[in-house]
Amino acid sequence: MTHLLDPVREAAAVSPERPSLTAAARTARRKALLHWIAVHSLGIAAALFFVLPFVFVVLTSLMSDQQALTRDLTPNTWEWGNYERVFNTPGFLTWWRNTLLYAGLGTVLTVVSSIPVAYALAKFRFRGRKLSLMLVISMMMLPPQVVIIPMYLFWAKQMDLSGTLWPLIIPMAFGDAFSIFLLRQFLLTIPNEYLDAAKVDGCGEFRTLMKVILPMAKPGIAAIALFQFFAAWNDYFGPQIYASENPAAWTLSYGLESFKGAHHTDWNLTMAATVLVMAPVIAVFFFAQKAFVEGVTLTGVKG
Repeated sequence: MTHLLDPVREAAAVSPERPSLTAAARTARRKALLHWIAVHSLGIAAALFFVLPFVFVVLTSLMSDQQALTRDLTPNTWEWGNYERVFNTPGFLTWWRNTLLYAGLGTVLTVVSSIPVAYALAKFRFRGRKLSLMLVISMMMLPPQVVIIPMYLFWAKQMDLSGTLWPLIIPMAFGDAFSIFLLRQFLLTIPNEYLDAAKVDGCGEFRTLMKVILPMAKPGIAAIALFQFFAAWNDYFGPQIYASENPAAWTLSYGLESFKGAHHTDWNLTMAATVLVMAPVIAVFFFAQKAFVEGVTLTGVKG
């Protein structure tokens, strides 16, 4: 009988200590959490600085017309129909189509035209190579506002393309200084031994570029493609100069300004339109961020 009671006594003796052990574990976890917050306080503050405005825009886009004019931070009723109202706005889908044409085709032309130039500057040895590189860097430092008047006169008067997006798309077929420089820096990280091995196997320069360089340069190509896509998608200055006189050629960035003017009291619709303009850019960056970060990181390895 005594042996049967021993486990019960031991359990009774240990049970008062269990709450204290649990409390100690909770205290340790709380201290660890506070320590993590203290260490990452600047990062948390920076994240909130960028995330909270976007959260505010999304919440406002889901409010009713009357509530959007109040100081409420959260919607009383979730008005998902605001996005349908924005889509049904005359011209909105046209702005989408024009923006996709401008950003998509412009990105393809920029990448295709920048790769051969970057490859030549990175791997070829020819007279005037450093001068060519300096010209590319000089073009990077030249603001577009400096040359906008002669460019507009050329496209509007000589080519008669005013009121369209082609004056913005066609120049991308001749390369982009920033894309050339960024991709050139990435190609410098590729060892020349790979090129020499390809030439020993009988590959010419074009085949070496297609079979050896391009597969190894995917992160760098993804980086310049994303940079160009974001720049074209968010471009306001170019469409304002060339396409403002023709509403059928407006892009989302320029059309959003017109939409805001027409719905200056409907903040919920304005915020819904803003979300629809930002959503593709956020989605593209979310799915391609790994290649984007890798490409940007490796471009600074060599000079």
